[in-house]
Amino acid sequence: MTGSNAFDIAIVGGGIVGLAHGLAAVRAGRRVVVVERDPAPVGASIRNFGFVTVTGQAYPRVWTLAARARDIWAEIAPRAGIDVLHRGLMLAAHRPETVAVLESFLAGPMAKGCALLGAREAQERFPMLRPERLAAVLTSPHELRIEPRTAIPRLSAFLETELGVTFLRGTAALGVEPGRIDTTAGPVLAQGIIVCPGPDLHTLFPAEISARAVTLCKLHMLRLAPQSFRLPSAVMMDLSLVRYHGYSGLPPVPALRERLEREAGESLSAGIHLIVVQSADGSLVVGDSHHYGDPPSPFADEKVDRLILAHAEETLRLSSSEVTERWLGVYPSADEPFLVSRPMKGVHLVMVTSGTGMSTSFALAEEVIGEIADA
Repeated sequence: MTGSNAFDIAIVGGGIVGLAHGLAAVRAGRRVVVVERDPAPVGASIRNFGFVTVTGQAYPRVWTLAARARDIWAEIAPRAGIDVLHRGLMLAAHRPETVAVLESFLAGPMAKGCALLGAREAQERFPMLRPERLAAVLTSPHELRIEPRTAIPRLSAFLETELGVTFLRGTAALGVEPGRIDTTAGPVLAQGIIVCPGPDLHTLFPAEISARAVTLCKLHMLRLAPQSFRLPSAVMMDLSLVRYHGYSGLPPVPALRERLEREAGESLSAGIHLIVVQSADGSLVVGDSHHYGDPPSPFADEKVDRLILAHAEETLRLSSSEVTERWLGVYPSADEPFLVSRPMKGVHLVMVTSGTGMSTSFALAEEVIGEIADA
């Protein structure tokens, strides 16, 4: 691309973070180009649950962004031909200590619209939950779930064909300077540049990323054969309460953690907290675990998969435990949930470093584009 200021905004990275910035920029009236090194989506954004999680996010910052991003998903999905497969959350409590955490959560600022059902009412409403250990269920109406493997390509196509965003696919960004990206297809010129590298920690601005102590998190993911039931919402259980920051700081959590260490210590060590969502064909996406490193090991321990599956089996009345697919997810991780910086004039570096990319990117992008507009 030649000529002065061919675009207003150039975005490096066509994952959910980059696409969210493309949407926010074009809505702000900008001419936008997205530079994406892969010809089709293969990275972190298609390997997750597609679960836009609001309840349980860190309050107030991440929770507020997730609520706004959820609203944007609900608006954009039908326009882009993206199906919302189910809505809400049911968190199954198997231990009295878990119930205590949920009761504490309901007394807090994120509880609006949520409810705690006793075991009998929960079993009547959600017969797919196993009753043997069920003590209570927290319900939330705030979440939604899309299929990321189809949603990301459809979102890209919507931005391109309906909103006029230019895509340079199969094009790697080699270097960035103010007003210019050097790529394998030649220079791309733009007044503003937003680099959204996802799990690539070393190609662009590696010193900036390293200074924030960003590493990578590897996730084990499974797909189970179609089931005889239909989930009305995503499913979690006790283990999630010690990982999600909206719960993990509550006063009853230490007692829950102590019991989980006794009863599910291997799962805690593997960073497992059960999430189950359902696809249109009735199959279940089940996960996940968390292992960290730069890079994390490329090998997947079968024992971790068995632990994840065991938690699914103790939570749901599975009509089939057949695993039809396995894969590894990966995302950048750091102590702070987001990395948003200006490594040079006219250039933003944006990373979601908390595993909440699907849940927060649309709202985070609005902030970044607003900041550029105000500059």
